[in-house]
Formats: sequence, C-alpha cells, structure tokens
Amino acid sequence: MRILYIDIDTLRADHLGCAGYHRNTTPNIDTLAAEGVRFSNVYASDVPCLPSRTALITGMFGIRNGVANHGGMAADLRPQGAERSFFSAIAANSWASRFYWSGYHTASVSSFPFRHSASWWTSGFMENMNLMRGFGGERADQVLPGAVRWLDDNAAQEDWFFHVHLWDPHTPYNTPDDYGNPFEGDPVPAWHTEEVRAHNWTLAGPHSAQEPWGFKPDEWGPPPPRQPWNLSTMDEVKQTFDGYDTGIRYADDAVGTLMNKLADCGVLDDTAILVSSDHGEAFGELGVYADHQGADETTCHIPSVLRWPGLEPQVHEGLLYHLDVGATIVDLAGIDIPFLWDGKSVADDIRTGDHGGRESLVLSQGAWSVQRGVRWDDHLYLRTWHDGYHAAWNDEMLFDISADPHQTADLGEQAPLLLADGRDILASWTDDQMSRSYSPIDPLEIVMEEGGPFHCQGHLPEYLERLGSTGRSEAAAVLRERHSGDQTSTGLSGIPKDVLESLGVDN
Repeated sequence: MRILYIDIDTLRADHLGCAGYHRNTTPNIDTLAAEGVRFSNVYASDVPCLPSRTALITGMFGIRNGVANHGGMAADLRPQGAERSFFSAIAANSWASRFYWSGYHTASVSSFPFRHSASWWTSGFMENMNLMRGFGGERADQVLPGAVRWLDDNAAQEDWFFHVHLWDPHTPYNTPDDYGNPFEGDPVPAWHTEEVRAHNWTLAGPHSAQEPWGFKPDEWGPPPPRQPWNLSTMDEVKQTFDGYDTGIRYADDAVGTLMNKLADCGVLDDTAILVSSDHGEAFGELGVYADHQGADETTCHIPSVLRWPGLEPQVHEGLLYHLDVGATIVDLAGIDIPFLWDGKSVADDIRTGDHGGRESLVLSQGAWSVQRGVRWDDHLYLRTWHDGYHAAWNDEMLFDISADPHQTADLGEQAPLLLADGRDILASWTDDQMSRSYSPIDPLEIVMEEGGPFHCQGHLPEYLERLGSTGRSEAAAVLRERHSGDQTSTGLSGIPKDVLESLGVDN
C-alpha cells in the first residue's frame, strides 16, 4: 500500500467546504472527502503543536508520554526507566515505526522536529527531510519541490508511507502577495457579529482583540500584510479571517499539486491519502484570535479526511481522537496495533458503516494555558488551572457544542448536574491514565510547578500595565490576584530575536 499523509498545520475543522463552510477554501480536499471517509468529530488529544504530534507519533496521550508544553520538563518525552530495552518501547512502536518494521519505505518532509527539538518524531522514518530552512514559517511553494522530487523518485514503488507537512494556515499568514485574496467578496462567518467583536474588545489575554499578535500589537514588529494591528472594526475582523482562509486555500492548492503528481506517476487511484492537522485556530472563541490557547472546541477539533482504495465514501460522525485515526490506518494496512497505544482502530466501523465512536474524549493544553476539556454528547466541560491570562475564563466552564459551537455562552451555573458529569469523567480518566503512566506525576502539574505555560512566562508585569492603560483595569485586578506567584522565564534563550521574528516564532 502507498500512503500519503498531508499534515496541514493549524487547520480547524469547520473551515473546510466539505464541512459546510461558506467559503470555497478546500476544493481539492473536498474532492478527497467525496471519494473517501470524512471523520467529522476528530479531536487532537493534546494541543498545540508539540504535544499533538508527539501524541500522534507515540500513539499515547500526553499524560502518559509526558509532553504537554512547548518548554520546560513537560516538553520532553518521559524516560521509560528500568524497563527500557535496547530499543525504547515508545520509539520502537511509533506510528512511523509500525510501517518501517512492516517493510514500508518511510519518509517525512517537515521542519517540525527541528522547530520543537522533537527528535522522537523521526523515530521510524528512514528519511527525515527539513529542506526549507523555514523553521515552521515556510510556505507551501517552499515545501512542494522536495515533496514532488521524492514522489518522482518513489511514487511508483510499492509500500511507502510519506508525510508532507504544510504550515500555511499557521500565523503569520504569509501567503504570497501576488496570490491575492480569493475571499475579498465573501463575508465573515455569520456567527462573528459586531456584537461579538465589541464584547471581545473588552477582554484580556494574549491574542485578544486588542492584541491579536501576542501580548501587544507590535510584539514582533509590524504585523504581516494579512493580519491587522488589532480588531477595532469589523473590517479588521474580516482581514483576519481572510488571511487565515487564504492560507488554507494556498495549502489546498498544494494538496492538488501532490494529487496531480500521483496521477502523473500513475498511482493516484492506488494511493491512500490522509489530510489532517495538529490543532485548530480560534477566531474570537473564548476571546482568542489567530491562535490556539485552550483545550476547547476550536483548538482541538481538527479535520480528518481519508481516501483509502476500496473503502466506500462516507461521513463517520463518532467521537474520535486523532490517535484513533492513526491506529485505523495501521489496521487498514494489515499491521498490528501496539498494546501500549491509546489509539483505537475504527477500521471495522468504516467497512460496515457502524459509526459509534467513543463515549467521551479528554483533551489537554499546557503551552498557552493549563486546561483539560471533556467532550461528550453535545457538551464540552473545561477545567482550567492556569487561565493563560484570560481573566474571563472561569475555573470550570460548560458549553453546548451542538447549539453553541463557538462557545459564546458558559452554562456552568445553569447546569450543575452536567458540570458534575464532566468533572467525574475527567477525574476517572485521569486516575486511569496515571495508573498506566511511566511517571506518578501528571505533566500538567509539572507545567504549574515551573511557573505556568511556556508562552505566558515572564509577560505578566508588562501586560498588567498594558491592561491598565487600555481600559481593562478590572481584568488586570483579577489577573493580579490569581497570578501573584507567577515566575518569569528566559524564553527561547540562545536564538537571536531577529531570527525568531523573521520566522514568526512566538517567544
């Protein structure tokens, strides 16, 4: 079997045409969805980038593999300890390793392991190609030459697994100027009204309406052309949506290029193609713009489209983790699923059309906030230990995702029984996972001990001053009381700031 995994960074589930989005963002992905399986309720178990891909490659939740943050001890895999053999169990049973041990030629074109010092992503890949020097800021036109060259050399061979990583929907939205704006005449999504914008303007937090580029509008210098200084008007809201959606369309064009190359090589119909992502992106939900800061619906709900030769087109609506999709692909390829994986295959479900899925999911965030979410039935429960300096976030929140997918109304005070249900599911899941972990310490506890999520460390004193000077003194008072003991951090030490700025990397 030939398997192409197209990994589009920061692609939220509801901005695809095949998911009902009102803009024509994804014509090529829509074609794959019409011919294959669209998993409509897939969630990344751990977010954002580093925790998500670590969970996917290891097949294990972050609470077990140890990766929950973008810095500190919880940004590295837990050692296996005395049980480690010549090969570590995690490396030997990585997603790519399952294909390698089964005789597949495995390859990856991605700057991800370099950007995040995540050497474990490479486990099982015979070829690891970081050809772009973009450190995560590269465009599709900079990724495609290496990917197309690899297909020219290998597409006609049997049994390969090829990962291609596209970054275009990730901030900064740096689609080339001459690409234009395909959505200039399209309105923003109907849910984001002026009332929503005006409410969000009063809120505090990094990537909020008054500072959508970080903790202040000019944190990395002038914003790129497709992102505004702030969201003081609906025109600027539209600019933000347009920039993101143009990045999606640019990545979708790259999907079309890869499909055409497979066709030119005569293997398109015989190649399985998965299109998915590591996490989504918020555009006003919970007061966040152009970033991914919670364990919530917009950050964790990701698209997943699989066209597999011989499978009937269908929409699978069951609740799934992205780890389940990974396990399903291994199963469809006739490869055994490791016993230590948390992912569960639904290969039989999509063969028979039985789309049950899981009863509930638990989602984790540790890089921008310290939060876990429970997704079950129509509900999302959020438990927050560190609010990432979003003063409006309560310790516990509850949303009706079916009626309110953009999380505009916290129902926690109105539905105490549902709140208790979410609390109980989370407690039971946590106890179960810790009983199976290599360490007795939850990695989110480590994040808290180290002073909170990596991307917030060191920003509070200056941000409190900014809140006071921009009419948000009440929010500043809340944060000052909640976070009196927060520590500072040196951030991305050793890397020149001008280099980070040029690459669009948050400090």
